[in-house]
Amino acid sequence: MLHYFFLVFLFLGFIQCKKSENQTNLNTSAQNSIQYAKGFSIKKYEGFSVLKVSNAYPEAKENYTYVLHKKGIQIPDSLQEFTSIEIPIKKAIVSSTTHIPALESLGVENTLIGFPTTQYISSEKTRALIDAGKIRDLGSNQGLNIEIILDIHPDVIIGFSVDGDLKSYKNLERNGQKIIFNSDWTEKTPLGKAEWIKFFGALYDLDEKATEIFNSIEKEYNSVMALVKNTKYQPTIFAGAIYKDQWFLPQGNSWSAYFLKEANGNYLWKDSKGTGSLALSFESVLDKAKDADFWIGSGQFASIQQILDNNPNYIHFKAVATKNVYSFNTKKGKTGGIIYYEQAQNRPDLVLKDIVKILHPETLPNHELFFFKKLE
Repeated sequence: MLHYFFLVFLFLGFIQCKKSENQTNLNTSAQNSIQYAKGFSIKKYEGFSVLKVSNAYPEAKENYTYVLHKKGIQIPDSLQEFTSIEIPIKKAIVSSTTHIPALESLGVENTLIGFPTTQYISSEKTRALIDAGKIRDLGSNQGLNIEIILDIHPDVIIGFSVDGDLKSYKNLERNGQKIIFNSDWTEKTPLGKAEWIKFFGALYDLDEKATEIFNSIEKEYNSVMALVKNTKYQPTIFAGAIYKDQWFLPQGNSWSAYFLKEANGNYLWKDSKGTGSLALSFESVLDKAKDADFWIGSGQFASIQQILDNNPNYIHFKAVATKNVYSFNTKKGKTGGIIYYEQAQNRPDLVLKDIVKILHPETLPNHELFFFKKLE
């Protein structure tokens, strides 16, 4: 009997030791591998990773934790409460066109089986998959077609929310679907947005490839910044366009304004606080920007003549009179989606090169504009 109790004690001690060992490793053996992005973190352990997403939507009161594990890996008890996802994922639904370039860069676009409103996708590669019937249209983000989703049964749905309305996602979870939130759009810096490729790298067990891609973008971005840093000329800039009788332009702490600063430009609203948009009257913009050197991001206009036909008073802007107006809206995909909206946050190096080419053309003599076009 004594021998029996000794074996039981030894066995329980062994189990407790293993639990303690697992807990210790979980607490001490991993560092967050994300440098610029503020909205997510990744900690890698043996056989699994812990992915945490914060700021999933404005005023989100909780962080979302996901355990990404390889097949057959035992997840520690302390992580059992969180959504677990076996990697690499084989079938995915994504919900934003900004996710498409990451999938293509990693070479996993063939795993995409559903998307809300596929007409918005511009990429030729992914459009070919849509045309071949391999990617189903799921309706709108606000009203996802649950029947189709349950029919195609993805490994994971990568969703996002602008206003915290999670009804569709909660309904899908009740039906056994795994949801993981992506908040790349909330990042404040260009490299912060671009680093979200590591989020997709983790889901596809392609961490090294994702890091290699990001490092290349980071290197290009920083090299352009170094080139333009010491240019003495700092041209004045206004931005944005009229929509329903108001001129919407980026606030001083926004992602768009950040590029103008990095390109050594003097954005006239750089001192405004906030990361969204200012809504101003035509007259107030004209009063402040009539002598500005450049107008960057001219909205729906495709030519100088179209601008003047819309409102002859645009001629009072020096940038219009001298034809220093640049737009990213003119470059579209096959079904009308604007390429800038899909690719820009994934390739901040190209956005920065474009703006530097516009403001300081002598700095990048061989660069051809990728996103922007000068209006004639």
